Amino acid sequence: MKQLGDILLDGGLVTPEQLGVAVVEQKRLGRSLGRVLVDQGVLTEGQLVAALAAQIGMRFVDLGEIQVDGSALARVPGHVARRHTAIPIGYEDGKLLIAMADPANVFAIDDLKSAAGGGRGDVDIKPVVATRNDVLAAIDRYYRADDALDDLSSEIGSLDDEDEDLSNVRAAVDDAPIVKFVNLLITQAIQDRASDIHLEPTEHDLRVRYRIDGVLHETMRSPRSIQSGVISRLKIMADIDIAEKRIPQDGRLSVTTAGKKIDLRVATLPTVWGEKVVMRILDNSTAKMDLADLGFSDYNYGVFSKSFVKPYGMILVTGPTGSGKSTTLYATLNVLNKPEVNIITVEDPVEYRLAGINQVQVNNRAGLSFASALRSILRSDPDIVLIGEIRDHETAQIAIEASLTGHLVLSTLHTNDAPSSITRLTEMGIEPFLVGSAVDCVLAQRLARKLCERCKEPYQLTEEEMVALNFPGWQAGEQIPVLHRPIGCSNCAKTGYKGRLALHEVMAVTEDIERLTVQRASVTAIADSALSVGMRMLREDGLRKVALGVTSVDEIFRVVVA
Repeated sequence: MKQLGDILLDGGLVTPEQLGVAVVEQKRLGRSLGRVLVDQGVLTEGQLVAALAAQIGMRFVDLGEIQVDGSALARVPGHVARRHTAIPIGYEDGKLLIAMADPANVFAIDDLKSAAGGGRGDVDIKPVVATRNDVLAAIDRYYRADDALDDLSSEIGSLDDEDEDLSNVRAAVDDAPIVKFVNLLITQAIQDRASDIHLEPTEHDLRVRYRIDGVLHETMRSPRSIQSGVISRLKIMADIDIAEKRIPQDGRLSVTTAGKKIDLRVATLPTVWGEKVVMRILDNSTAKMDLADLGFSDYNYGVFSKSFVKPYGMILVTGPTGSGKSTTLYATLNVLNKPEVNIITVEDPVEYRLAGINQVQVNNRAGLSFASALRSILRSDPDIVLIGEIRDHETAQIAIEASLTGHLVLSTLHTNDAPSSITRLTEMGIEPFLVGSAVDCVLAQRLARKLCERCKEPYQLTEEEMVALNFPGWQAGEQIPVLHRPIGCSNCAKTGYKGRLALHEVMAVTEDIERLTVQRASVTAIADSALSVGMRMLREDGLRKVALGVTSVDEIFRVVVA
């Protein structure tokens, strides 16, 4: 058998010098040569597994680059695939091709033969090698919960929409198939990195959609007969009144998956075909994000960081719903959260629980509005105040006054860009001289999808297209940069995108902007002043990230007005 070092040298994966250093480290640490090379960053996990496969005369496959045959996949149940970290991927020479993390496990091969042959074990199997992480990711991707959900749908009995006998309702929603259906629904959404789950009653069925990377995807349709049972089950889990179907309600529930606690915010809405339920998935790890991990460019981070280190003033984060404003505010609070400062927030709702921070939930029914809560907060000796959203004149007035009396105030506004927030506050009835003195920095942001690293394709625009885009950092006659566009592969569910990043527009309020605010100048005049001192618009920040190869031109113009 050929030595691993020789295989790596012949394949050009390592240099003799790198191999020599690794051999010395191998003897010193008592570890395998391959593992030492991976730890040193010389090899990737995939390159090591491919080399080891070649050493034993087996074929290596990259599961992210192949299309799995659905008929082959159906031969082996998901629980057997998970048990042995193996997945059928197709057929070759009349044999079932199975990618395995450990192809030397003869017991696993026997079990897979038995499962694929329906217990008879008469199926020929040809194992190939793949990395353990790739096999697990492929199992999660292809052995989805959809089949189980469909099976459970047929088991769940009908529950009359008009049935007001709560004892019957509770008995039905505690039925095992409904419990399993709801649990699988939530688990699958978390596994698919969804931010929201939509359950939408229609005339003939119950439609389920997941919002993934900001875009809704329909995942399944279930019989209308299960609608009441599933919705009632969710209402009970979220501590919502199951007898009330005429008005919108909201609640909260928690689940634990893969050892991690996930909170879900549940909202119901009466529609003509029944109650629609939307569940916002709140991953608590989001609240612990570091500000430097949010995708700020060095320039924008430098401008923004100067604002929150001051002991007073107002910082505003603007953008539409779902643009990541709360995440940015929480990441900022994580920087400011120290034992020597008193931080109080007032939110509607409190999405993430933060250790060491006093969080107040708005309750309009009880008379606890943003404005009334804010008055009480200011009597509680705060150093830093976070207001979930400035919605009216009263809240804006108190927030402005708080920032002028020695408090650092963070809040959000719904405006399209940073300069518009200044005029929005004056339109709310706040005196311009107060706005100019209080507001220190405005951050506008959007979320754009990131290109899938496995399948993105390089290309170049023409010089005319570059000029038309007014591409930042490039001038006519210079070399045109290589950009990337989406293609789509099994790794990104054929979308070409996986994950999201933030685009930022940071406007520091200068003396000139303060003067323009007092003069009630237009948004255009304020924007021109900000641009003259270096502000980068959302569009420019987005195109700079296109140049870095992390997103596409089309995606930037999907989320930012050209």
